[in-house]
Amino acid sequence: MKPSGIGGQAVIEGVMMKNKDEYAVAVRKPNNEIVIEKNTYVSFAEKVKLFKLPIFRGMLAFVESMLIGTKTLTFSASFYEEEEETKPSKVDTAFSKVFKEKAEAVAMGLTLLLSLALAIGIFMLLPLFAANLLTKHIESDIVLTLIECFIRIFIFIAYIVAISQIKDIKRMFMYHGAEHKTINCLEQGYELTVENVRWQSKQHKRCGTSFMFFVMFISIIFFIFIKVDTIWLRALTRVLLVPIIAGVSYEFIRLAGRSNSLIVNILSAPGMWLQGLTTKEPEDEMIEVAIQSVEAVFNWREFLNNDTTKKRGDEIKSSTQADISTDEALYSEDSFDTEINNNKKGTNSNNKNKSNNRNNSKNSNNRSRSQTSQNKADEINLVSEETAVTKEKVVGPTPTAIFGEEDDEILRALDRYLIDENESNNKD
Repeated sequence: MKPSGIGGQAVIEGVMMKNKDEYAVAVRKPNNEIVIEKNTYVSFAEKVKLFKLPIFRGMLAFVESMLIGTKTLTFSASFYEEEEETKPSKVDTAFSKVFKEKAEAVAMGLTLLLSLALAIGIFMLLPLFAANLLTKHIESDIVLTLIECFIRIFIFIAYIVAISQIKDIKRMFMYHGAEHKTINCLEQGYELTVENVRWQSKQHKRCGTSFMFFVMFISIIFFIFIKVDTIWLRALTRVLLVPIIAGVSYEFIRLAGRSNSLIVNILSAPGMWLQGLTTKEPEDEMIEVAIQSVEAVFNWREFLNNDTTKKRGDEIKSSTQADISTDEALYSEDSFDTEINNNKKGTNSNNKNKSNNRNNSKNSNNRSRSQTSQNKADEINLVSEETAVTKEKVVGPTPTAIFGEEDDEILRALDRYLIDENESNNKD
């Protein structure tokens, strides 16, 4: 699985996809037409390098994702607000007069702040005050912190289950599934077609649902070691530590998206399970929207070609290494065979020498019948010493040991022959 670096978000009847500084939102309008809006967002980290460092980049990414998410949600909702022609309220009119062309940006900022305040109040402060009610019965701060975090996770799951019953939210969760399936299809190395996307997984390690779970889980570690006496100071620390906890959670999500180790997979499992609540199986029309959103900001064909080229290069490299290993093995076998052949040649040469010695001894005996028995005995001893040396050379190292028995038979036969000749001469 090759990370693509693409992130996304489900919107009303559409999908937003972001790649580096570019993002695009594709929405299916009520008339079934797909409209795409592409924008560029320059991160604040380009101006302040501090936010490119670990932890700090996670803090910034958390805020910027909320800004882009709110903007794209507003864009997607605009196509369905047009169906209801309502007159602007007095508040809207006054707001527009005060802020003029910046009215939309200010409204978005206020919406973001309100959403963030509600999230902190519901998921951070409410569990704290609920757990504080048990201080009369539980004295351990660690136990109270664990109870607080379990209440936080319970509220989060209950909130997701509750909103998933709303019809529009159900469809957003289906688009959420289409977003994950499309990115998974791409990162698994398949072409972006409806057929290929349809059978991909709805879960993804870099999902915002997993991020929120790790925010709550990592907060346990922080709050266990930070001990404050009064409830209000504990509430303040909960709020102030939100950016840091978000930064740490972002680093883990970033690691999880690039790693497939067993430990990372185990730690990612709870967040992946929670995605079963926030992602639903999409329709083919939803998958089409997600694909067009990706194509607006990412050249997936080039991405797949580069990945294929790399895989082919790795295969060629592996094949070349295998060929080299085979050649080395063949070279070693040839060397061993050559050594055996040389030993065989040496043995054959020794056999020939023995045969020549035998013939020479026979001729010598025939020419020396008139010599004394003592001379014959000396001659036999000399031949025996020479053959013993020859035998020692033949037996020698282990590779030629297979020829030793044959050599012994020849030597014994030669000795018997010489003794017979000696006895015959003595009789004569």
